[in-house]
Amino acid sequence: MSRLCLLLALLATSLRAEINWPQFRGPAGDGHSDAKNLPLTFSETERVKWKTPIHGKAWSSPVIWGSLVWLTTANEEGTELSVVCVDKATGKVLRDQLLFKVANPQFCHKFNSYASPTPVIEDGRLYVTFGSPGTACVDTATGKVLWERRDFVCNHFRGAGSSPIVWQDLVIMNFDGSDFQFVVALDKKTGKTVWKVDRSIDYKDLTPEGKPEAEGDWRKAFSTPHVAEVDGKPILFSSGAKGHYAYEPRTGKEIWRLEERESHSAATRPVLGLGMVFIPAGFGKAGLLGVKLGGHGVLGEESVAWRLKKTVPNKPSVTLVGDLLFAVNDGGIAVCLDAKTGEVMWSERIGGNYSASPLFAAGRIYVGNEEGKVVVFAADRTFKKLAENTLADGFMASPAVSESALFLRTKTALYRIE
Repeated sequence: MSRLCLLLALLATSLRAEINWPQFRGPAGDGHSDAKNLPLTFSETERVKWKTPIHGKAWSSPVIWGSLVWLTTANEEGTELSVVCVDKATGKVLRDQLLFKVANPQFCHKFNSYASPTPVIEDGRLYVTFGSPGTACVDTATGKVLWERRDFVCNHFRGAGSSPIVWQDLVIMNFDGSDFQFVVALDKKTGKTVWKVDRSIDYKDLTPEGKPEAEGDWRKAFSTPHVAEVDGKPILFSSGAKGHYAYEPRTGKEIWRLEERESHSAATRPVLGLGMVFIPAGFGKAGLLGVKLGGHGVLGEESVAWRLKKTVPNKPSVTLVGDLLFAVNDGGIAVCLDAKTGEVMWSERIGGNYSASPLFAAGRIYVGNEEGKVVVFAADRTFKKLAENTLADGFMASPAVSESALFLRTKTALYRIE
């Protein structure tokens, strides 16, 4: 009987993973979906089950729990920050709820939005952040705000972009601004601070080009943290400006840091595998890194297994499939690397400009560009373009999956495609 119960529990977990897309880049935070029957080809008139306009300007990705799809949005001025809930089956807007009014919004670069961080959802609760302007926990059944925080001081300089994650009973967030740079963990039930740790890097020699006015750019970052087990112990991986860190997630104690003084504005979520963590280091000269796990203290170059400096993404995260690492850079060049060595297997121009992160499912990589095209290619050692699909508007948000459907947010609408 106990073995049957275990099998049923595993089956239930598997089914939930197929239904729910709880955070930025999916159940494991790595851009992988277990879906086997996602559509290969689609358009505005083909395989669109529904299309729902979403008001405002927002680059956050959709998250899904059960029958509901949740998104954040904001007006262009940044004075109104909201959540939107959509029925997964019909596309009907079930809730459009203003969470925060902001009297004097920070500056946000026109390329960014005031609602770029993707929320996290679990059964009954949605955790939402807009960065310094406000973080809240929302009851998904009633819309009641269970707790909120508006006391984190951080000048995001170009706008916020780091998404929160949930690990055990903690909500963990990066705050990397031009004035303060720190990581914080909140009790997910109460919103109270459990720990807060400042970035330990000394921001000396901030602007190698000798441009003091750009100092804020050399301090800020937009990356999303990630927790993974290494040798049986959980480690929090978090990228800031000019450095990448490993922390103990329960306490915030720094385990190691890797300084990359010629990079800034890291914007991706780390990916782990094969005894390494793979990190696009951000804008600048550092490139894409394969960093060996198991280090302590301030790491030296010997901890970097390999480094790729060309055709490296600044904004889209990378995707690990087996021993292959796939990346699409901001200018539309897709590359496949041997993840163990960093050797380039192939490099192909797929066209367009990219900010959204790729999705892997059933041997395919899906990636949407800022012009509205979704390119699909094989997750293989040789480049095989499988499809090129076009929707009416461009993508800044990354895809979500539930069952056999793609949920794609463009700059103006949310689609269910299957």
